[in-house]
Amino acid sequence: MSEDKKPKLLSSGNPQIAKGDGDAPVQQYIAAMPGWKSEIGRRLDEIVEDVFPEVTKAVRWNTPLYGKDDGWFFSMYCYKRHVQLTFMRGTSLSPVPPISSKPEETRYLNIQENNELNENLIADWVRQVSQLPGVTL
Repeated sequence: MSEDKKPKLLSSGNPQIAKGDGDAPVQQYIAAMPGWKSEIGRRLDEIVEDVFPEVTKAVRWNTPLYGKDDGWFFSMYCYKRHVQLTFMRGTSLSPVPPISSKPEETRYLNIQENNELNENLIADWVRQVSQLPGVTL
């Protein structure tokens, strides 16, 4: 993607990506994630696919979503200083992801530039959450 074709970044630091279904818009989002965040996004995408190969992907509201027939279970979002991982039924996970949300069951994990990505824990959370009922948005 040439520099002049790169998606615009929203004021939050998140790429502005058109709504779309499938892997292509999610890969466009990941490629547009600024700096170090793109590698985090690529690795998270790989983890989800490794754990749940039949995953359904889409971009809605400038957010890549991961789900299955009955709804969404995981997403990520870029902020200026971190990437936020969203587990839609996060309160049912063990251990429970650390950050609470307005939607009661949703939990977050924020990854900052110098944080080590705990791939085993994230894969375990994805495994757990993919087995729970999905969420419709």
